[in-house]
Amino acid sequence: MSFELILLILMLATFALSVFVMKMPAGVSLILASIIGALIAGEGIPVRHLVEGGFGFIEAILIIATAMIFMKVMEASGALAQISLGIIKTFHKSPTLLLIVIVLFVMFPGMLTGLSSTCVLTTGMLVAPILLAIGMPRLAAGSLIAMAAVFGEVAPPISIPVMIIGGGVDMPYIGFTIPLMLVSFPPALFTAIYYRIRYVKPYNIDDVLKKLDHLKPSEQGLKIFIPLIFVIVYMIGEITFSGFIPHLGVPLIFTIGAIIGIAISPGIKIITVSRSALRMALPVIVILVGVGMFLQILTLTGVRGYLAVSALQMPDAIKYLAAALMPFMGSAYASASVIGVPLVYVFIGKSAIMVTASLVLMAALGDLMPPPSLLCAYAAQTVEEKNHFKILKQSIIPIIFSMVTGLLVLIYAKELAKLF
Repeated sequence: MSFELILLILMLATFALSVFVMKMPAGVSLILASIIGALIAGEGIPVRHLVEGGFGFIEAILIIATAMIFMKVMEASGALAQISLGIIKTFHKSPTLLLIVIVLFVMFPGMLTGLSSTCVLTTGMLVAPILLAIGMPRLAAGSLIAMAAVFGEVAPPISIPVMIIGGGVDMPYIGFTIPLMLVSFPPALFTAIYYRIRYVKPYNIDDVLKKLDHLKPSEQGLKIFIPLIFVIVYMIGEITFSGFIPHLGVPLIFTIGAIIGIAISPGIKIITVSRSALRMALPVIVILVGVGMFLQILTLTGVRGYLAVSALQMPDAIKYLAAALMPFMGSAYASASVIGVPLVYVFIGKSAIMVTASLVLMAALGDLMPPPSLLCAYAAQTVEEKNHFKILKQSIIPIIFSMVTGLLVLIYAKELAKLF
């Protein structure tokens, strides 16, 4: 057994021991595993490499921080509540279409921030009363919100797990829009239709609206949507008309959108909103810092090169089994960095972009899994369910469908790349 493999096993063991036994946060556990790996390799505590690695995902960290502030401004302005109320009034005659739109609405914050937890804690909390008001059982409503959050984390334009894997294999974040749509929207559509058929019975819209009386339309009118329109239009325009529109970058676009929102709704307190947003984003930011350090130490000690060479020699059955085990890491970001990066090398003969997209879907399902089961815990809070593992149990069918989708895209990555 080579020294690099022994070192990798010890680093992974340190991470697992820290998370599952010592109950430390995943980000802190990754930092600890990085330091232990450097010490075992005889590098001491390489401060320069740890700092350099910690800043490896600075762009993703800035996107998360600014996007969370923007979403909190939208929430405080009443824009999200007004959209939520508009959804039920517009689509109540077609329960199937209503469920599809609700799933897309829950996904929306994740598509902008790359964070699954944002979906549950913003739009998820808004649609939970709607789902309960139309008669959906609490566990089903919580499960639907949790699954939509997973798909929001995967869907374009922002996918943090893709950025993590891309950073590990030196692959730019370009050309992922269609592959990410391919692995996120079909499972999202299946989930919406599955819950519609199984759990939504005929309902009276007047009774539903009475139960949603607390969702009051904003007094600011339609102008509260200007920041949202600006962010979406500028992001699309920056890609479509790159030669004519100045490139601001995603963090600055979100910052300008938040400033516009505060200017339109002067009652919003920027300090309070920013503090709340960063408090929600901090656990994920720490994970990204830890992932950066972990990857940097893997490179410093030669483990990354060893994985790239050894991965090519793995039997096909083992390759796909490793991909199928990605959801059971308990965290999308840990799974993307620890397993996702080597697997891109494993499937080097296929389309790297399509392979990465499929692996990201598998990794994102990890946010549902124990021991943390963060999405299930958050979703349980939104529907007032004490045992969040019941949410996970309720989600088994959509999880299986998503895993099958991810594996099929992985198996036929080369053919799909040619098709799209």
